[in-house]
Formats: sequence, structure tokens, C-alpha cells
Amino acid sequence: MTTLPVTVLTGFLGSGKTTLLNHLLEHADLADAAVLVNEFGDVAIDHLLVRHVSEDVVLLNSGCLCCSVRGDMVTALRDLFLRRVRQEIPEFRRLLIETTGLADPAPILHTLMSDPLIANHYRLDGVVTVVDAVAGADTLDRQMESVKQAAVADRLVLSKTDLAPAEAVAALEERLARLNPGAPRLRADHGRVDPARLLNCGLFRAGDKHPDVAGWLRDEALADPQAHEHDHHDNDHDHDHEHHDHEHHHQDANRHDDRIRAFCLTWTTPLDWDALLSGLELLIASRGTDLLRIKGIVAARGLDHPLALHGVQHVFHPPAALPRWPLDPVTGAEDRRSRLVFITRDLSQGMVERVLAATLDGGTSPDGGAETGAGTGD
Repeated sequence: MTTLPVTVLTGFLGSGKTTLLNHLLEHADLADAAVLVNEFGDVAIDHLLVRHVSEDVVLLNSGCLCCSVRGDMVTALRDLFLRRVRQEIPEFRRLLIETTGLADPAPILHTLMSDPLIANHYRLDGVVTVVDAVAGADTLDRQMESVKQAAVADRLVLSKTDLAPAEAVAALEERLARLNPGAPRLRADHGRVDPARLLNCGLFRAGDKHPDVAGWLRDEALADPQAHEHDHHDNDHDHDHEHHDHEHHHQDANRHDDRIRAFCLTWTTPLDWDALLSGLELLIASRGTDLLRIKGIVAARGLDHPLALHGVQHVFHPPAALPRWPLDPVTGAEDRRSRLVFITRDLSQGMVERVLAATLDGGTSPDGGAETGAGTGD
């Protein structure tokens, strides 16, 4: 894995992602990083500037590169790497991409996975989403883009928590936990978060390159049924209580994040790789736009090493062969289970299980797992 790690920094308008970015750029751990932003004028980095390397590249005091993306992201990523190869710019070892506040992060993730040149030189390390503690709940209610930004995140950063009432912050954290239980939630201290908590959240631990599946998938957060609330009617409830529950659920259904589900499917026996791909292709063909993100590790029949799988909507990154199996944190033995984490919109766990079982040998079903979200999705 000699490709360059990429962190995508996203968040809705005014969430504070630029403030977070500026603090990150001052940190020594990012001295060998490059940053792509939409326009220099949109980012308050004037106090960090040293000199212009070219029309759209500046060198910062920290040693970071900051590059303006005025056109296509594919072109910007290609040009940046080629300049690095030609030694026209410092040899950066990490890339941060700040999206616009209204951006759906999916196209950027598509670019990282689907363009051959880019996929050969860059890899997605993680998606960091900033959520405004003051306006976040209202934004989630009104803007579907903000829900997708939070749903696909590997890390959620709550900003402006010092300006919001404590009960509002707690309610927002609970809502984000239901929307994306697999993402750790961090509170920014006046825009500051330790970079170590935001970087290297991909499949490999920094340093020894050991596969850290638990940290990458956070499947344990999706497998604990006690960690999530499910609103099912109890048949023993009286009619009046059922009626009240129904109205409450109907009102909540207007919230965008009630359409989002997150769940993990686990298999203890090796899977037929071609059959698994056939099942995933069926899901992509029929419901690709609702597969917000898929990531996992697969024990394929006939292979002695695991395969890492990562997809966003209609696009899947070519599977990466891992050098060794992850270790069970309790026993220390090799953990050879297949685990796939799905983040979907209007698509239930039951439907995903049925499609995959139909293509796997003998209708092979996963071993179970909890599901979050309120929509039926069938």
C-alpha cells in the first residue's frame, strides 16, 4: 500500500470545517501534506502563506501545499501528482480535500475509486465530517446533503459546542449515533482536534501497516442491538397508545436521516467471491444510488488472505489483497470472518440480505447483526 492517503473533509455551510482545516495545517504532523480547496478566497489561510509556487499552488509556513481546485477534481488530482513526480512541488505524503459546504461527498469518493491513474496513486484514508452543534439539528432536517455527509463519515466532529446548550449538544450526538453508529464522535475545542484522532482511520494502522479491521469498519458498534433504538409497535399496547406512536413516527419520518440505515453483515464461512460480486452487482443495478457506502473485509473461498472491499453507490474500488488476517482483540487469534458494513438510504437490511443470499451458494445467509434507522426500505 504505497499509495498516498487521502482525507476528505466535509460539512455543511458554516459548520466550521475551514477553521478545523486551518488548525490542522498548523500541526507538525501535517508538514508533509498537500491540501486541495475549491478557491483560495474561500479559505482563511492568508496568515499561513509563504509564497506562490504557481498560479494555483501556494506553500504554507507549516510546509504544507495548498492547491486551488477551479475545475475538475480528476484533473486537479492528476496534475498534483504529476507535479510531485516532476519535483515541481515538495514531495507531499498525504492529501486533504476540503469540499464545498453544499457538496455531496459521493462524487469525490467515486473519483478516488474509479479513475485508473488516481486509484493507482491515492487511497481513501477517511471521511471527516464537521457538524455545527448550534445549527446541526435544523440543517439535518432541511438539507439532505448534510445527512449524506454525516452518514458516510469515518469521523464526526462537533463544532461550536461551547455556543450550544448542553442538552442540545447531547441530543445532536444521540441523533448522529443513530444515523452513523460506526463513526466516532469528537468535540472540537474552539475548532481544534488532535490530528491523530482524524488521520489514519483507514484499513491500516500507521507505522506497522497491520490491518485494523475493527477500527476501519467499527462493526462492533453496528452489532450491539442494545446500542440502537427501534420503534416497533407492541401488540399488547392499547389502541390509544398505538395511535399516538403512529403519529409520532409519521412526524419523525419527515426528517431526512430517518431514511438512512447502517448495518453490518457477517459470515463465518468463506464466501464464493464471484457469487458475492453477482449479488452486489444486482444491488448496484437496482438500488445503486441508495448504497451510500459499503466497506468490508471478505474471506473468499480458495484464498488464504483477506480482501478489502470499498464502494460508494455505483462505483467499487478494485478489491485490495491484505497481507494478513486481522487479529481478534480478545483471543489474539486470526479473525477470518467476512464483514460488510452497509450505509443505505431507503434500503433495508432484510432486502440486502435476501439479494445476497439469492446469489451465494445454497442461499448462504449472514450470521446476523443489528440495523439502525426507521424506514422500511423495501
